[in-house]
Amino acid sequence: MSITYTHPDVLGRGVSEGWAEQESDPRRIDWAARLQAAAIPFEVIDGRPVNPGRNRYPTGIRYGRGELGHWGEKVAADALVTAHYDGGRWLLMVERDDGHGWAAPGGCLDDGEAPVDAAIRELAEETGLVLGDGVIWTVLPVRYVPDPRATDEAWMVTWPATADLGEVAELPAVTGADDARHAAWVRADSYRAVVAALADVGGSVFAAHVSLLRDLLDER
Repeated sequence: MSITYTHPDVLGRGVSEGWAEQESDPRRIDWAARLQAAAIPFEVIDGRPVNPGRNRYPTGIRYGRGELGHWGEKVAADALVTAHYDGGRWLLMVERDDGHGWAAPGGCLDDGEAPVDAAIRELAEETGLVLGDGVIWTVLPVRYVPDPRATDEAWMVTWPATADLGEVAELPAVTGADDARHAAWVRADSYRAVVAALADVGGSVFAAHVSLLRDLLDER
């Protein structure tokens, strides 16, 4: 059975607040420019975009946008900020205000914005942390993320940007804001350590960031 689903907020609040496309039928979209600009190539069949990650990460929703406001690909950047304190590694995370768990600070790129600039902006907006010019940022290759809000016709990809603060005498103060309920430094000697730390406060990792954080934390 082919399931069709778009959350009511997309065409209601999403359109009125400007985070969702008004067009309700992807077959009326001119896909040529979007295909050319795609961070990760995808197909359009019979005027409908096809999620390139649907086979590895089935969404269960064939048609519609789920909880996402766009059709096809949307590009984000995530700030993966680590520090070494009290004999271990810590990762800065935020609790999302949509109930989908804890994630690295991040969000969608503005038009013409470079991934590293978007990561730095989202970090400041969601945690209040502004890092100095001496911090070195490394932008990793763009990657598909299995966002739980996605469908076979609407999905997310991200540019991860990493910054390590090295050994610190104390962890910088952070405060959740914008799209984040809370911001906190989480012990992150391994991905398993993050999961355990969040479980202690009744939290869990945002599904879209599980493989991202596992790759980051367990490779180092």
